[in-house]
Amino acid sequence: MSRDVDFSEYFAARVQRFRRVAFALSGDWHAAEDLVQAMFVQLYRRWRRVRPGTADAYARRILLNLFLAGRRVSGREYVTSSVPERESPPGRDTSLRLDVERALAGLTPRQRAMVVLRFLEDLPVREVAALLGVAEGTVKSQTARGVEALRTALPAPATEES
Repeated sequence: MSRDVDFSEYFAARVQRFRRVAFALSGDWHAAEDLVQAMFVQLYRRWRRVRPGTADAYARRILLNLFLAGRRVSGREYVTSSVPERESPPGRDTSLRLDVERALAGLTPRQRAMVVLRFLEDLPVREVAALLGVAEGTVKSQTARGVEALRTALPAPATEES
């Protein structure tokens, strides 16, 4: 019973964080929900073997593998004749958010993963390299290229003149 209680507590404490990361990776809330659900299912299956100190890293690795594997298999995009009408929540700059989402979507899946892990999850280069199974230099160069692509794709920030 302790296994289920421990896992339930972990789930409750981390689900929102992993949803945010999954959305940053996928760019779609529905896909993010699917990724996080699949991640927690896989994590639960192995929960007895997961050490408490490494649970976040292990969960992040599962999420990243699911994202990258899903990108290779197929995307779940459907063509429709009209765009759904939705209002943005109050207090959010929708146009900027959409610009960032479009710019992130323009990156390769691996570059996007590196940028998200480095800047949203605030992981050091060493951990990102270990998660992706690449050299630290690869993380540095691909992250730099990804950030440069984002700078090129996004409008320059407005500055206030004093």
